[in-house]
Amino acid sequence: MLESGFASGQLMEVIRRVQSLKEICRQAESRGRRIGLVPTMGSLHDGHISLIRRIQELSDLVVVSIFVNPTQFGPGEDYAAYPRSLTEDVDICIAEKVDYVFSPSVQELYPSNSETFVEFANLSTDLEGASRPGHFRGVATVVLKLFQIVQPGIAAFGRKDAQQALIIRRMVQDLMLDVEVLVLPTVREEDGLALSSRNRMLSTEQRRAALAIPRALETAARMVKEGQRNAGKVAAAAREVLEAEELVTIDYVELVDEKNLKPVSQVQGEMLLLVAASVGKTRLIDNVALRARG
Repeated sequence: MLESGFASGQLMEVIRRVQSLKEICRQAESRGRRIGLVPTMGSLHDGHISLIRRIQELSDLVVVSIFVNPTQFGPGEDYAAYPRSLTEDVDICIAEKVDYVFSPSVQELYPSNSETFVEFANLSTDLEGASRPGHFRGVATVVLKLFQIVQPGIAAFGRKDAQQALIIRRMVQDLMLDVEVLVLPTVREEDGLALSSRNRMLSTEQRRAALAIPRALETAARMVKEGQRNAGKVAAAAREVLEAEELVTIDYVELVDEKNLKPVSQVQGEMLLLVAASVGKTRLIDNVALRARG
């Protein structure tokens, strides 16, 4: 399937078949071209575009995958309602001079006899893993499949999904995969809300209420900057900001060590304040990196 527009001097192509993309990537690699991959679930926004542009700077051929992965959604989650906009996404990729869009069917990536999945011993059990059992099993499995198909030299992910980024890096390390994992800063709206494909599912009133999330993160960052060293008080202050917004339902607010995501009792070293909350039926996550001075 060829789409109008040019990427690297040729028509951008939307690939549907695993074997077709494998062959394209094999040929590119044989010619010494470094392949860059941006895995997405579509509904592209400026956050995704920032990943694409950085990967373009670091590779010779860019593949953007667009696939709403069913195995990372649990029962009752928003798989069916998750926004899908392939035509608009392809237009964005053409404008950004992407070389190939990979948009397979579910059957193409998960044949009916599939039995193999990626599991983790510890990193996937807390936070998002506790709230969404099986989520990271699905994430890691589909990312590993994409790595196997594309054989990228480098792949980019957003820092908003901090636990996901850490898990993917651990998978690459543990399975000795030959791919560099690049994690780029969260891109935000002017009012501070982290860009997310799920933002499209918010009503005007819910969108306003969701601003409690960046306010909570800012409150925590300010307390640390001012010298607060009790981790419980920092997390509690962030939680209070969220609780003050009646449309927000908190899942978790946790201050953790950035390297292993374990809760901390004292503000020291490199940390992340992680937040997950629902606004109406839309679940949002965000985080802020905190550094204790001195």
